[in-house]
Amino acid sequence: MLTFFFRSSIPLSDDPAIADRVGPPASFSPVDLHMTPSIIQFEQVGKAYPEAGRSHTVLRDVSFAIGAGEVVAILGRSGSGKTTVLNLMAGIDQPTQGRVRVAGEDLGAMSDRERTRFRLQRIGFVYQFFNLIPTLSALENVRLPLELGGASVADADRRAMAELAAVGLADRAASFPDRLSGGEQQRVAIARALVTDPPLILADEPTGNLDPEIGDQVLALLLERSRASGRSLIMVTHSRRIAAAADRVLRVEGHGVVEAQPEPA
Repeated sequence: MLTFFFRSSIPLSDDPAIADRVGPPASFSPVDLHMTPSIIQFEQVGKAYPEAGRSHTVLRDVSFAIGAGEVVAILGRSGSGKTTVLNLMAGIDQPTQGRVRVAGEDLGAMSDRERTRFRLQRIGFVYQFFNLIPTLSALENVRLPLELGGASVADADRRAMAELAAVGLADRAASFPDRLSGGEQQRVAIARALVTDPPLILADEPTGNLDPEIGDQVLALLLERSRASGRSLIMVTHSRRIAAAADRVLRVEGHGVVEAQPEPA
């Protein structure tokens, strides 16, 4: 699971002090999904963590690119480093060596504050355990990223209601998470991920907490909503169904990331 959550369960910053100081919008170039050949680029990326006084290598000299609009599944055994790959894509972790570019921007060249703003504007997140704020209604959960980004209440309400309608939950806008089923909570989470119109969606085991039938429905919705708008969708998963539905499959193994053939569902 992505390793930093700020109030809204949106991973805004590596530093909690930064998260309260998002500040005015940073100046990032608009993303033209038709003109950006790669939404994500790893360039000779390595990542190691200190562990018991030693350096534990998770990734070594990893290079790959993901095209704009691609749906990619990332597979790997537990502890292989697939969540680290997702965290690097989000700018939550920084590489020990190499460079990670997202939507043409070098994440390592940004300050914490700039990465915070970049995540808010450019990346949507979907989690295994939904990570909705229990004291906020479905509508309030969905509109929160817009409010954090400085949208007016009226604009945030309008856009959040449109996303809830798109996932079939306009009639549950006033409901709190504990009154929603697991499938409904994940649909609210998908609406929250899409409400800022980001070019990239990162999903960590998006159906892992749902029964197979509901999980298939949620997967179909996530794929449809992403593909309809040309967004890139990256999903860390153990699910063969998700891997079979992806355009590409990457496997994290042996400190590297390799292309893999999709397995039958």
